[in-house]
Amino acid sequence: MEETITSSSSTVYSAIYQLMSWKKYKEALAETEKLLREDPHNPDPYALYAQICVLTGDYEKARHWAEEALKRNPEHRLGWYVRVSIYYETGNEAAFDQAIREALRIDPYEAHYFYLRANQLNKKGKFKEAKDQIEMALELESENPQYLAVLSYIEALLGEDGASRELEREALRYGAEEPVVLMYLAWSAARRGDYKLQETYMRSAVRLNPDEKQYQDEFLESLRHQYLLYRICLWPNKLLRKMKRWQIFVVWAAAWILFKPLVLLFIILHLIAHWSTKAIVHVKIFGWRRRRT
Repeated sequence: MEETITSSSSTVYSAIYQLMSWKKYKEALAETEKLLREDPHNPDPYALYAQICVLTGDYEKARHWAEEALKRNPEHRLGWYVRVSIYYETGNEAAFDQAIREALRIDPYEAHYFYLRANQLNKKGKFKEAKDQIEMALELESENPQYLAVLSYIEALLGEDGASRELEREALRYGAEEPVVLMYLAWSAARRGDYKLQETYMRSAVRLNPDEKQYQDEFLESLRHQYLLYRICLWPNKLLRKMKRWQIFVVWAAAWILFKPLVLLFIILHLIAHWSTKAIVHVKIFGWRRRRT
């Protein structure tokens, strides 16, 4: 959100954002501290400092510096952007909902807010509402590959495989070298049952950003889909995702009463598939590691 710094569009800010893009956060913080000392009444460096703290995962410091920016300007766009990001990343749903409403009042054309809302709704299984939100983000940034990849994933969740593949092609057109785009497309491919493509996307994501743990974990997960037993055990999950909560409860209750031995057998098979494929993939990637005595 570099464009939110408007009152001090000097080369210093550009240099700081360049450091941030290189993930040189320590140096970026040091340069921002100079701006704070030079102009302690300007909200811009406070908000920028908070933004860097979010990128480093230091949410308490980010919260403090965002508040300092908003004290100096209660409608500072980057200050609100950071506040929303903090609540989203820390899972404070109530505060997130309240903050994003105010942030959208101040900056109704910030597409990232609609993207965050879409992700929040996805987590709740509200896929149609999530689709509405990400489409609003795309109205503002129609060529954003991350938003296109998210919509591809949502369409796959809704069972619209054709639309999902079409959006997949669009996302690759603009962001084939962006790891987060590839991760969403991997999820889309998995939902469509194309596990080989899922593995391909996650392998590329890890190649582009080998230090990101989430990409490593998702790549290992994609490798587990190679095994038929694991895919068989995951099959009921596809059906359950299409059902409402009360329907799931009724089905499981009926199955437990009528087919208790089969339910127990399925649970045992699921556990065996989970841990055996996890172990096989771990050995395949990392090899045997014996403890030294």
